[in-house]
Amino acid sequence: MSEPQNPRRPRRGTWKPRPETVALLRVSGNPINGVGETSPRRPSPFFWHPPDQHPWGSLQIVARQNSRKCPGSTEAFQAAYSFPELNPVADTRNGSPARDLTEEVKSFALSHEADDVGITSMDPLYVFEGYAITHPRVIVLALAHNYERLREVPSDESNGVGVCDVGDQYAKGTRASYALANWIRSQGFDADPYPGPTASALLLIPPAIAAGLGELGKHGSLISPRFGSGVRLAGVTTDMPLLATATRRFGADDFCATCQICTRACPPGAITPGKQMVRGVERWYVDFDKCIPYFAEAASCGICIADCPWTNPAVRPKLLATMARRLDRG
Repeated sequence: MSEPQNPRRPRRGTWKPRPETVALLRVSGNPINGVGETSPRRPSPFFWHPPDQHPWGSLQIVARQNSRKCPGSTEAFQAAYSFPELNPVADTRNGSPARDLTEEVKSFALSHEADDVGITSMDPLYVFEGYAITHPRVIVLALAHNYERLREVPSDESNGVGVCDVGDQYAKGTRASYALANWIRSQGFDADPYPGPTASALLLIPPAIAAGLGELGKHGSLISPRFGSGVRLAGVTTDMPLLATATRRFGADDFCATCQICTRACPPGAITPGKQMVRGVERWYVDFDKCIPYFAEAASCGICIADCPWTNPAVRPKLLATMARRLDRG
């Protein structure tokens, strides 16, 4: 990329955090996230957990305050934090077979604001340290961005279009996950919703990958075959007997190995060209200590997901076809 897509983006390598921002970083987030660790373990609470659960609470507050300066962002995120009440679990259980319940779950989710849905078994590694989830299954909901609005990131005090679309998708995730959890409860099974943007017990990207919603991209976010990187996630855990959806490999991981677009677009240079060992898995990883200060000062970001070729609806079908041919040959 020779030029940023909008004038609010500094060129890669020209941005430096303010001293007061660096002071609030306090400690490196990379060791806490498990960079360099060769054994699997549960993830530690991170930046979007409650401020008293990690060392960056003050920096999180600054990030929130800056993002709220963007026009319309306060209202957008208020909707994301408007959590409906959870209904009690019905006394009588729906006795339909798991196959039928699975189809009903998918149909309900897609008719209540989710744009895609996947199901997988719970893995202890999906649960953050200090939290507990007893349900055996995870339903992950995908909420698709509006591509034209997403391209406006990052936002500032004159233009809040990009950050407002982020807030709008998180708000959809809140409504969709609570609606689905309450529907499952009405069928006599227990269920708990896990929407963003704040984090709780459930890590969302790994179960989304296991459930076939996409692959991990070099930018550390999910790449969906349907929506590219322009997607947010919400989850529902449950004891309802459901059939898992299949993991899907469509070539995004292979494509990221040679694509440098997000690496070059990232103003603080937080995206590295190669994978790293993180909690026992070799995978793509974004440098926390470089990413988060820019995110806090820029009133959120999203450049990497907006610029990802997979996110562009005019490019994605060609990429899918090209990578499918490569996978067939491979």
